Amino acid sequence: MSKTFRDWGRDQALLLPPSVDDFVPAGHLSRFVVTLVTEELDLSGILASYRGEKGQPPYHPAMMVTLLLYAYAVGIYSSRRIAKACTERVDFMSIVALQAPDFRTNSEFRRRHLAALSGLFVQVLKLCEQAGLVRLGHVALDGTKIKANASKHKAMSYERMKKREAELQAEVDGWLKAAEAADAAEDKAFGADKRGDEMPDWVADKQVRLARIRQAKAELEGEAKVKAAAEQAAREKDDDKPRPGRKAAPPSDAPEPKAQRNFTDPESRILKAKDGYIQGYNAQAAVDAQAQIIVAHTLSNNGSDQTQLAPLLNAIKVNLGRNPDEASADAGYCSAANLRTLSRRRIKGYIATGRQQHGTKAAIAKRPAKRGSLLARMTTRLRRAGYRSRYRLRKQLVEPVFGQIKQARGFRQFLLRGIEKVTAEWAIICTAHNLRKLALAAA
Repeated sequence: MSKTFRDWGRDQALLLPPSVDDFVPAGHLSRFVVTLVTEELDLSGILASYRGEKGQPPYHPAMMVTLLLYAYAVGIYSSRRIAKACTERVDFMSIVALQAPDFRTNSEFRRRHLAALSGLFVQVLKLCEQAGLVRLGHVALDGTKIKANASKHKAMSYERMKKREAELQAEVDGWLKAAEAADAAEDKAFGADKRGDEMPDWVADKQVRLARIRQAKAELEGEAKVKAAAEQAAREKDDDKPRPGRKAAPPSDAPEPKAQRNFTDPESRILKAKDGYIQGYNAQAAVDAQAQIIVAHTLSNNGSDQTQLAPLLNAIKVNLGRNPDEASADAGYCSAANLRTLSRRRIKGYIATGRQQHGTKAAIAKRPAKRGSLLARMTTRLRRAGYRSRYRLRKQLVEPVFGQIKQARGFRQFLLRGIEKVTAEWAIICTAHNLRKLALAAA
């Protein structure tokens, strides 16, 4: 039986050139991002950095900001993949208007304006607040470990550094002596004015490796001395309080033998994650209960979440001008200092005092809290509400956000190196997340 098909005229030229807006349907995310950047965001900080008329005219900064924000919002982070999308995907072509900035242009623009791009987080957050997506009635806090742009196999412990330093020094000394002996033999055979006195490349490489090990060793030793001095100062402050038993030995200013330093990204650390150990950073987020908007973010290279509660609350106050009514967090944030912080700021807290076990009404603490203490009162608050506790909001607020970022949009490793750059990169990731939520609400 015959069937009539639509004409497939690939050789047919278009009579009129199409509009780039027609590349994507109405209501597409790319159209929303273009409108947001061109009409709502203040890019004066980026525009002011372009001065003078020398050289080739650069791509318009608004186009580049739109391109980067949209790429991050759809899970494309590599400069090369962004450049490839500009020539293969119609949604990217509609943004760049058939221009094709190469990967070096994308990378250099991100590097040059990294601070300004991370600052867009607050602007997008304010737009979310104006749209009614942020109420600060309940905010959930949590952290997630994300791999650094470095391999954990490129890290070396302090103990290994000392051993390897001695080994490398012995090798280099031996090779230098051998090179000197060879030079003397060649001078005698060919004359002192002849070439052949250059050190071999393999000697120089070992010397570079030795220099890097010594630098990392010195950094670890410096950190250990600062830590010991701080601990000693704290002990001296508490000397007035009589304590039974022998006086504690002074803190050691030598690094722990297993203290490590990575040669690729020295500011990253070995962190314990759910699936083992990674070389990475601890990314933090505070998520509002109204629409899963990230209202604050921080980042550290410390595996513990305990020190991040106050910075997150500070960031919320700076970003939105007020504290949340309630805050929930898991047991990693539980400490007397953090509970005092919540009380002092008049934030009703729901912080687990121990690990939540299946089938229990409240988290089980490892040690019984002293009656009347902040820890005991928090345990009572969680236990009293049972399955209706506000603490249960935490899992349905902050953990899905990390799932959307890491699983749905595939962000599992930072591209940049160094804690300052990685912090800015995490800010852009959080901005892209909020941007998607804002686009969904506007649809």
